Amino acid sequence: MASLSKGLTRAICRPIGYLSLERPLSSLHLNRIPQRHSSNFTKHSANAASSQSVDSSDCRGFLALSCIFSGIIGFALATTWGASPFEKARSIGKPQFGTPKDFERAIQELKEAFHNADAVSTDSEDLRIHGFSDYDYRPGRLHSVVFYPSSTEDVVRMVRIATKYKMPVIPYSGATSLEGQTRSHVIGGICVDMSCMDRILEIHEADSDLVCQPGAKWMDINDILEEKGIPLFFPLDPGPGATIGGMLSTGCSGTNAVRYGTAKAEWFLNATVVLPSGEVIKTRRRSRKSSAGFDTTKLFIGAEGTLGIVTEVTIRLAPVMSTTVAVVQFPDVKKATQAVIEVMNQGVGIQCVELVDDVFMAATNKFGMSKRKWPEKDSLFFKFQGISPGSLQETARIVQKIVEKYGGTGFELARNEQEANELWADRKNAHYSGMSLLEGARGWPTDVCVPVSKLPELVYETKKDLAQVGITSTIVGHVGDGNFHALLLFRNDEEAKIAKAAVSRMVHRAIALDGTCSGEHGVGVGKKGYLTEELGKGTVELMKTVKRAIDPLGLFNPGKLYPDDEDNDPI
Repeated sequence: MASLSKGLTRAICRPIGYLSLERPLSSLHLNRIPQRHSSNFTKHSANAASSQSVDSSDCRGFLALSCIFSGIIGFALATTWGASPFEKARSIGKPQFGTPKDFERAIQELKEAFHNADAVSTDSEDLRIHGFSDYDYRPGRLHSVVFYPSSTEDVVRMVRIATKYKMPVIPYSGATSLEGQTRSHVIGGICVDMSCMDRILEIHEADSDLVCQPGAKWMDINDILEEKGIPLFFPLDPGPGATIGGMLSTGCSGTNAVRYGTAKAEWFLNATVVLPSGEVIKTRRRSRKSSAGFDTTKLFIGAEGTLGIVTEVTIRLAPVMSTTVAVVQFPDVKKATQAVIEVMNQGVGIQCVELVDDVFMAATNKFGMSKRKWPEKDSLFFKFQGISPGSLQETARIVQKIVEKYGGTGFELARNEQEANELWADRKNAHYSGMSLLEGARGWPTDVCVPVSKLPELVYETKKDLAQVGITSTIVGHVGDGNFHALLLFRNDEEAKIAKAAVSRMVHRAIALDGTCSGEHGVGVGKKGYLTEELGKGTVELMKTVKRAIDPLGLFNPGKLYPDDEDNDPI
């Protein structure tokens, strides 16, 4: 509306300004009588003298009104006839979608544009797989069609067809997201599955970076680097199966965040992005740092596919270092957290430090994949990092001394690499071991993050709350950065309502402690209702303004991330 007002003001004021400032009305001789009437004008000049100023004023007033009217008409014609669909949409400010018939035409045009039979799918099983997730609690919702691009050019062609028929576009990558980021819109849409774009394009060992497509998986990248004998790795480690495009889009992190930070910590050097207009941009060059303009790469990190579709990424790599794992038990979460705070302030080589509660350890025992029987107590899993076995032993010695000071018992250090991998696997199997606690249950996974010093209070209040409402749950925390995850189990709709209310209280509790509704899962559908409380109205409106400017039709992943004024979507 602001741009509309400014445009209208320019249309009205510019003709007047042109006449009054650049060329005075008198210099235009607008009230001058044509030459052939000059004798009549002379003859009656005396009688007309007294009324000349009035006539001149009338002419000027008429001219001004004419200019205003012309400006309004011109502006209206320009904005309605000459403007692109994007310019028209910006003036309206709300998402605009086509009809079911439009979507049918769009699907047909996609099939005609891509002759590869596998590129466009309306197979019922394909639609079901892409519209449903085993990882979260939301009901499935089918897309209208699944599109498998093989290149940036394919994505551009698809986007132009989607724009033509005003059809929603929902990016889909590793399908490991937990907040409904890949669910279809209520009216349907094009699910853009990036799994065919999974290649590593360039490896620059000397520069410690590589260029890849968005469907490349972080675990595959690290395996390939190891196979090639390149002593580098990509340190962001969310769930197995996560892809680079999805990791960038959700602003992910993982267990390594305490040492290497998150997706927002310069691990994505640049990205090639297809915008909703169909334009292709590259956010910056490959240099390790740049102060040229603001950081447009970060504009797309955490945007969850609402601003563009990422088709190529340059990621930064880190040196591989020696690691080992240790586990220790504590009398309670508070003591464990206090120990971690002191450990981290020693500056020793900590790559990961994970808090798990007593219920999680019981679930690990029940799951049966572990090679040991664990004490069912609140525990810490440490991953130490160093340049040599000696440095690892020194770190372990310092950490053991500190944790025992806070009541830690049963300190166990892996004796070799195989044992370290086995110990860490018990932590990484958190989701599956948690699900084993309640047969036939579904899981409601969620995460929040607070300043580290506030974590004991948050975990204590959350565990007490869950016990009071009778919900079975495990808690796992990246305690080194204040992030913790809860997996709430439910078997029916009534228990799902109880779980939902408990998650809401957990989020409000975290925000009240100066934390966030999501440390690493992203926002999607599940957390967008909390953004205004966390960020404030002004910040949320700024996000929406950016969205409207880049995607005025509202076609890219609609219904995700941004709080709605009125949201009746059951998902």
